[in-house]
Amino acid sequence: MGNDCAVVWDDSVLDYDLGGQHPLHPVRLDLTMRLARELGVLDGVEPLRPRPATDEELQRVHRPDYLAAVRSAPTSGWDVGHGLGTDDNPIFDRMHEAAALIAGGSLTAAEQVVSGKVDRAVSISGGLHHAMAERAAGFCVYNDCSVAIAGMLEMGVERVAYIDVDVHHGDGVQAAFYDDPRVLTVSMHQHPITLWPGTGFPSETGGAGAEGTAVNIPLPPGTDDAGWQRAFHAVVPSVLEAFRPQVLVTQCGADAHREDPLADLSMSVDGQRATYRSLRDYAERYAGGKWVALGGGGYSLYRVVPRAWTHLLATVLDRDLDPATTLPQDWLAHALRVAGNVPLPTTLTDNVDPSFAPWSGITDTTVDTAIRDTRHEVFPLHGLSPADVRD
Repeated sequence: MGNDCAVVWDDSVLDYDLGGQHPLHPVRLDLTMRLARELGVLDGVEPLRPRPATDEELQRVHRPDYLAAVRSAPTSGWDVGHGLGTDDNPIFDRMHEAAALIAGGSLTAAEQVVSGKVDRAVSISGGLHHAMAERAAGFCVYNDCSVAIAGMLEMGVERVAYIDVDVHHGDGVQAAFYDDPRVLTVSMHQHPITLWPGTGFPSETGGAGAEGTAVNIPLPPGTDDAGWQRAFHAVVPSVLEAFRPQVLVTQCGADAHREDPLADLSMSVDGQRATYRSLRDYAERYAGGKWVALGGGGYSLYRVVPRAWTHLLATVLDRDLDPATTLPQDWLAHALRVAGNVPLPTTLTDNVDPSFAPWSGITDTTVDTAIRDTRHEVFPLHGLSPADVRD
């Protein structure tokens, strides 16, 4: 890596708290940073404190009336609409301020990379990819991914590639840039027939003038590391090479893990670590080394997310950790206090070999069918042959 990596973090991001037993609990962020620190991943790293995104920056993505609704919701006392006040998106005190800080954190990461101060930046509190222009959705109030990308375009970046490995379709980011040929959105997710939000079919390929800039790879429930990696490598490097991005933005949701309570894919932490290493390689190969990494979903709060995102931080920082690394006793003791009776793993691995057989063009499994469908929809729009099987 040519320049240092920026880690965007401050404990104030934990104020994005949807309350009670809501699945998106900030404890996952706290435990991740504690684990990364105790394992030495952040030694010598001075985190950059995020700043709140301004209304002008948010309005590159969101409508003014929606910002007004978010700002007034905690004191309105009536139904404000815009997807606010639902079970998924409950209203909480200082909601605008907390959500604007998350968006500002991702924008800070983007600014660091685009300015040339660093080659890579990571903000694990970001990745809230479902929020739409006029409404909250899927635990997401403001779409920090889109705010960061829009900020990059404003700063003069001509081509941004966004890769989303969350188990849910990256619908909000796709919608924000569906008609913009400057932004390539690639989403790996569980098939929309089987999982919310019900979008992300291979036929969703971009609007008029931006054909081919939306790429969707929907995977059948139960897809494991080998199948997931097979599909990922059969599609992603080819479209990145054709698009030639100047910056790579990745949403690294950890909810494709087999233990996640809200979805049905079957990845391991080992497979997720392998994915982060591939994303690092793709940033180097296709985006001049420029990489902005964001967090996302992940609802196995104690067992999965802290291990997966500690691997993410280590990968971005070129401080890769041995999967067999033992979890520190001090971290385990703290995690046990907050997790209650949840049994905790003792190492950074699930003891799964994430290797895979590259797609050969033969369609004999449901994963292969997904690969075929996506390639047939998208590849010709980039001047590629659907039969091309190179990585």
